[in-house]
Amino acid sequence: MTDMDERAWGGLPHWRPARPRIRPRRLLLQWATSAAALFIAAAILPGVRVRGIAGALVAAALIAVFNAALPPLVAALRLPYMLAVGFVLVLLLDAFMVLWAAALSSHTFEVSGFVRALLVAVVAAAVTVVLEVLLGTNDEDVYSLRVTQRIARRSRRRQVTDVPGIIYLEIDGLAYPVLQRAMRDGHAPEMARWVASGSHVISEWETDLSSQTGASQAGLLLGSNADIPAFRWVEKETGRIMTCSAPADCALIERRHSTGAGLLADGGASRGNLLSGDADEVILTVSRMEAERRANPGYRAYLADGYNVTRTFVLFIAEVVHELVAAARQRRRDVQPRGRRSLKYAFVRAGLAVAIRDFTVYSVLSDMMTGVPAVYACFAGYDEVAHHSGLERSDAMEVLRKLDQQIGRIARARRYAARAYEIVVLSDHGQTQGATFRQRNGYGLDDLVERNLRGADGGVEDLGGGDENDTALGKAVREATGRRQKGADRRRVGDRRVVVMGSGNLGLVYLMDEPRRLTMEEIAERHPHLLPALRAHPHVGWLLVRSAEHGAVVLGANGADYLSEGRVNGDDPLAPFSPTAAVHLLRTDGFAHVADIVVNSFYDDQLDEGCAFEELISFHGGMGGSQTRPFILHPVELEAPDEPVVGAEAAHRVLAGWRRRLQGGGGAGRGGAPAIDSRQ
Repeated sequence: MTDMDERAWGGLPHWRPARPRIRPRRLLLQWATSAAALFIAAAILPGVRVRGIAGALVAAALIAVFNAALPPLVAALRLPYMLAVGFVLVLLLDAFMVLWAAALSSHTFEVSGFVRALLVAVVAAAVTVVLEVLLGTNDEDVYSLRVTQRIARRSRRRQVTDVPGIIYLEIDGLAYPVLQRAMRDGHAPEMARWVASGSHVISEWETDLSSQTGASQAGLLLGSNADIPAFRWVEKETGRIMTCSAPADCALIERRHSTGAGLLADGGASRGNLLSGDADEVILTVSRMEAERRANPGYRAYLADGYNVTRTFVLFIAEVVHELVAAARQRRRDVQPRGRRSLKYAFVRAGLAVAIRDFTVYSVLSDMMTGVPAVYACFAGYDEVAHHSGLERSDAMEVLRKLDQQIGRIARARRYAARAYEIVVLSDHGQTQGATFRQRNGYGLDDLVERNLRGADGGVEDLGGGDENDTALGKAVREATGRRQKGADRRRVGDRRVVVMGSGNLGLVYLMDEPRRLTMEEIAERHPHLLPALRAHPHVGWLLVRSAEHGAVVLGANGADYLSEGRVNGDDPLAPFSPTAAVHLLRTDGFAHVADIVVNSFYDDQLDEGCAFEELISFHGGMGGSQTRPFILHPVELEAPDEPVVGAEAAHRVLAGWRRRLQGGGGAGRGGAPAIDSRQ
């Protein structure tokens, strides 16, 4: 009887995680690479001396020993705000490891002072990154996987089981046609190989009218996104603005929509999302940001290797420099349309495209080694860069290429996981490109509204600035580090006469005269110039209003679509948009907190462009173009439905159905051989 037969006869799982094996030749090459990095760092930095390559080899070996023993001790600490505190502690520990290596090999390696030791650690990490790319010596993360697997074996949460797991990897803002071209042109080679090999197929789905992460993730993760009319909206009865990136608001959105049976219920993990999907384990999840204040073990695998911290630090700085150079190049070449790319944005970009990405990848790897049944991880770097650079320009494609590498890294780690995993890659929406409304006209939507209000007295409040990832990251960092958000009183707008907000190319106009939605007739009576001015504007595609007599009405420059009555007078304003546009608008019209006037920008299908009411040259939030065309890249064994998947709630049913098919009910240990706590 074989070992597998014995395990099956004893009721134990057949699945046996492989153990990452470090090949001696590769280990020697990595050692030589680390020594060369130290040698080069010493040549660059004053106050640092390495006597020959032998001295560099000795120092590199000592640092490797320290790295194997000491960072895991820091990672095991249970401290509040563990991500920020642990990152700083390990970074400082990297400097001390250099100092201690110098003290033990003083005849061959000398470093004068702590600051120089820290610089040695950082510069050596930068050189190592370059050398690893040139020589291919990273050995597919063997050391990191060994550390992660060892931590998982020692944890009480690990379960080895035959019940398959499922990993959902969301690439924020990547449209189906953009991914197709990226795979064709070599910007996403890992995902292209999956499709070419026949293991995966790519399907398209369609977002709701509010084509942005808040609404899409509510639908995808919780199964409901009703009454989320945009990324930010006003609740008139309280005079308060809700925002899909504010931790308190995300928590409220989750309470309103959760039934306890979300996509990640029964043992799942949420990584880097706005909403948790009823997950048991969360990190960097805005709706449950209180987890960041507590000691969070989700970062332990990342912090257990000191090289991870210095590498992330180096790549973060490199990304900031890359952004500043790219922005200067755009200005010099007068690339149009062009967004505003400030120093603050450079740090936001680096945070999302490097730091948050790395934290998220390691948390997914840790989940796999532990045997978490379902993981949903969001990567927002592409979306952020595309907003400011353009959805298919070189900056955005470079971020996508590096993310594709990380997806391959996760896929290769599956053989070491505590259960077999299927990987689904998807997006929550796409993006559409074009010069902004303000760039085209010299004024904003708020200005247009104000000049056409009867008796306007400057009471218009424009709250449309900023993009969702910048806001989400900033608030998440403030919460994770214990800092309070400033200016929170700006969200109280009950005393305003009118509030105008932008959510990509979707504009919301709230007339605050009444604590309810005004009808089209009331708007026309109180502000007779407003609706004609908006519908006649060349960069406005349509307006959604509610008529007391006719119900939901969509107004265009030369016609009107009476949605509730199913008739069109004149030119249909929805003709340039999706065939399902009327369905989406009827649904949105029924939301309790829909704006008095919903404004969508124009869309030119010849040039494939529209315009945002925010200062983003590539945008999403409304209708028009590829912003409503996300994708799902899934294993061929997990079949997509024959009918079109329209709306995030429908996409949730597909994703949840796949998990049920794999796990026989959605929870860990269901529908297969019994799970065991394996620490071998």
